[in-house]
Amino acid sequence: MANTYKAVTKQDGEWWIGWIEEVPGVNCQERTREELLASLRTTLTEALELNRQEAIRAAASDYTEEPVTI
Repeated sequence: MANTYKAVTKQDGEWWIGWIEEVPGVNCQERTREELLASLRTTLTEALELNRQEAIRAAASDYTEEPVTI
């Protein structure tokens, strides 16, 4: 199942800049809108994976994973 996030994007001179609303720290800058969206997808994927790894490492052992839907 795919998750959907919202990208806030704008053109600033010759650059496109963007942020993922729901995940602090996920922001990028590229020359084209298409490149920006691709970079945001990659950066978001990497940030989510890093967060997963950190959560599991913090739990150490004997943990369970539960789906949470909002």
